[in-house]
Amino acid sequence: MGAAGTSDRGRRRAVPWVVLGLWVVVLAIASPFASKLADVQRDRAVDYLPASADSTQVAKIQDRLPGGETTQMIVVYHRDGGLTEADRATAAGQIDEIAGAHRLAAEPEGVPSEDGTTLMYPVASNEPGTDEDARDALVNAVRDVAEGGDGLSVEVGGEGALATDASEVYESLDGPLLYTTVAVVALLLIVIYRSPFLWLVPLVVAGVANYLSMGVAYGLHEWFGTSISGQGSGIMTILVFGAGTDYALLLVSRYREELRRIERPYEAMVAALKGCGPAVLASSGTVAAGLLCLLAADLNSSRGMGPLGTVGVLCALAAMLTLLPAVLVLLGRRVFWPLIPRHGSAPKARRSLFSAMGSSAGRRPVAVLVGGGVLLGALALGSFNLPGSLKQEDSFTSKPDAIAAMESLAAAYPERSTQPITVITPAGRAAATLAEIRDTRGVDSAETGRTGDGWTEISVLAVAPPQSAGETDTIKDLRDRLDGSYVGGPSAEQLDLKDTNARDRTIVVPIVLVSVLLILIALLRSVVAPLILVSAVVAVWGAALGIGGLVFGPLFGFEGTDPGLGLLSFVFLVALGVDYGIFLMHRMREESLRGAEPDIAALTALRTTGGVIASAGLVLAATFAVLTNMPMVQLVELGFVIAVGVLLDTFLVRTYLVTSASVALGRKVWWPGALSKDPDDAVPPAEPERVPAATH
Repeated sequence: MGAAGTSDRGRRRAVPWVVLGLWVVVLAIASPFASKLADVQRDRAVDYLPASADSTQVAKIQDRLPGGETTQMIVVYHRDGGLTEADRATAAGQIDEIAGAHRLAAEPEGVPSEDGTTLMYPVASNEPGTDEDARDALVNAVRDVAEGGDGLSVEVGGEGALATDASEVYESLDGPLLYTTVAVVALLLIVIYRSPFLWLVPLVVAGVANYLSMGVAYGLHEWFGTSISGQGSGIMTILVFGAGTDYALLLVSRYREELRRIERPYEAMVAALKGCGPAVLASSGTVAAGLLCLLAADLNSSRGMGPLGTVGVLCALAAMLTLLPAVLVLLGRRVFWPLIPRHGSAPKARRSLFSAMGSSAGRRPVAVLVGGGVLLGALALGSFNLPGSLKQEDSFTSKPDAIAAMESLAAAYPERSTQPITVITPAGRAAATLAEIRDTRGVDSAETGRTGDGWTEISVLAVAPPQSAGETDTIKDLRDRLDGSYVGGPSAEQLDLKDTNARDRTIVVPIVLVSVLLILIALLRSVVAPLILVSAVVAVWGAALGIGGLVFGPLFGFEGTDPGLGLLSFVFLVALGVDYGIFLMHRMREESLRGAEPDIAALTALRTTGGVIASAGLVLAATFAVLTNMPMVQLVELGFVIAVGVLLDTFLVRTYLVTSASVALGRKVWWPGALSKDPDDAVPPAEPERVPAATH
């Protein structure tokens, strides 16, 4: 026995060190790949566009034309009182300097405005091709030359300049997004744990998981061609810290509980993993399945976000169920100082807020259920107040130079478009296509450009301003008339983004609902309980969008809504909301298996899991709220809707609606499983699983 005991103690000491050593090896392998993730991040239009759209085909064919992709810019000279001869001479000199330093597609010609206040020079170059760094260098070089002063303003706009500004914004997100997320999570963990040391452990482990996710994401790009965008990698970071911290809260809560019951930390951790591990695995699997449904989307950015989000969740899961337990065991009980859980002690008795909230829901469950449903429905009506589709010039929270140039052009040239529509047509039909274009309603002018690889490029200017209803009609007319040709360009891209997002919603939303519902039915062995959870998260999504509609325009001053907001917020809120529902229903089912009456089971589940779910919900909402501080409107909108939805789900739906529905339905909530029948027919297991108690 002595030898066996010594062997067991040696194994208990060795296992955490082995796990730690394995993680060191994993990180050493992942490190070269993680450091390359930024190199494969792409934020060109083609990386976001729908895979099958006209505008995507135009972008791809332009890459194959002589010189590759064209970087188009417009240099705008403006003086409020009217341009002077000296201003025009300055403009001509600067444009000549630009033409002498760079290989331009054509000689720039100045186009004066009718009121004489503005002069624009279209500048196009094939010099950078598809190299984003070279494009940014060219745009910045043009900006260095094109300078004003003494009342003359000079701005560089156009598609190329806008792409450079957007790329610089996305590149600037990585650092601030990570630091702000870490700071927010750290602050919340300090408040939750009330310990000067404990908060640091899950935060460091989440950082390790984030680094691993970067390496895995790079591998997905190299092996499967997964699209890596600034938006996608940012969401992956948010999910790693948000979901990872949630899993840490659940594990640490259960570990603290087991330390009061079991003397040795190793055995206490084994018991904690057995208790909460299955629920954590089930919930993370549900989130991953929901995110992978985005692979059915046609939009490149949405489809790429599915695998990236899944990688983030699974890396967080792996770290929190292996590395975190190992570190906690090695640190022992002292990591909880000053609130160290002593062996044999009982937690300090105090009245639970969630016990009081559950009691109020249990007294009048039908009234609470109806009232909550009416409230969510009323909030959802605000979605009718959401502003229209977001235009390019409204997509930044602070105005970059390219947007300022677009606004100057729109004001100075109201009678014409300053943003070309690009038509790609078979080279043998170029002349006929050009004639057809010039005969199309709403077209101001059209000129042929490059020819190569069997295709000819035609640049078209519409009569109507960019992204106006008139220009949209012109694009649609061109597509209807030009069989065998593709119509693209910045405005066509925005139109395709809107149409494809609408298409993706009709396909992805049902897939997500069916997938999540089937997983819940398998996990909970019921049909009614999963339907309650899914209905609840859909109601939360509608209410969160409605709140967005009430604040985006009136409070935030946003001029539009990102077309992808509805789909992405739906996928994240359904997947993450159901995640918390699993913990609550899992505990409710356990209490029912023990023989508790339905109302007692529901209230006990809320009382014992409410604290940890509330803490997890606060952390997840806070991590997504970090996006509201980013300089892109679409990120602000997405972060706001998800954060509000998570809070609604945590403090209204989980606490009141799901609990009251479970109390009102009684055993029917488990239909058609054995628990829905008379208790005498149900045979409880000898050792039912337990889920985490409230966070202490």
